[in-house]
Amino acid sequence: MEQREDELARSIGERVKALRSERGLTLDQLAEVSGVSRAMISRIERAETSPTAVLLARLCSSLGLSLSVFFDIAGDASEPLARRADQPVWRDPESGYLRRAVSPPGTGSRVDVVEVEFPPAAEVRFGSPPASRNQWQHVWLFEGEMELTVGERIYRLTAGDCLYMNVGEVHAFRNPTDKPSRYAVVIDLGSR
Repeated sequence: MEQREDELARSIGERVKALRSERGLTLDQLAEVSGVSRAMISRIERAETSPTAVLLARLCSSLGLSLSVFFDIAGDASEPLARRADQPVWRDPESGYLRRAVSPPGTGSRVDVVEVEFPPAAEVRFGSPPASRNQWQHVWLFEGEMELTVGERIYRLTAGDCLYMNVGEVHAFRNPTDKPSRYAVVIDLGSR
C-alpha cells in the first residue's frame, strides 16, 4: 500500500505541474491565485508531500477543474470496465478520508462516480468553496452519518439519504460520530 501511495503522490505532483505548465503559470502565479504557498506547491510537484483535500481542491479550482476531473487522467477509452483493484485510491493526509475513483478513466463521460470512506469524527472544511463551473453532485450515504454544510445550511445524512447540491456551494464535510461513514459521490461534470 505504501508503494501505491508513493506512486499516487508522484502522479498527483506530475499532474499539478503539467496542468500549471499547460496554463502558462509559474509557481508564484499559482500560489497567488490559489492561496497555497509556493513552497508547498513545489513540494507537491516533487512528490515530497501529499496535499490535503483542502489544498488540492484550492489548486484544482485555481487550475479550472474539479477534483474528479483532476483524478481522471485521460486514458484509453477502449476498456469501459474499471475493476476495483485498478481504481485509484487517494487518502487525505489531514482527515484520513479515503477517495476511490470508481468510474472508468478516459471515457469522456459527463458523470463521475467516487466512493468515499470517511473516518469517525473527521472533517474537511473549505475556507471558501471550490469554484463550481456549474457542476452538480449527489452524495448518497451507504453507512454511518454525515453532516454537510452547503451554502448557509447544514444537512445531516443517515444511511440511505441522498443530497443533491452545487459543488461550488459546499463548505464542509463532517462525520459527527465515532463510526466510519461510507458514501458515493455522483458528479455531473458538465461540458468538459
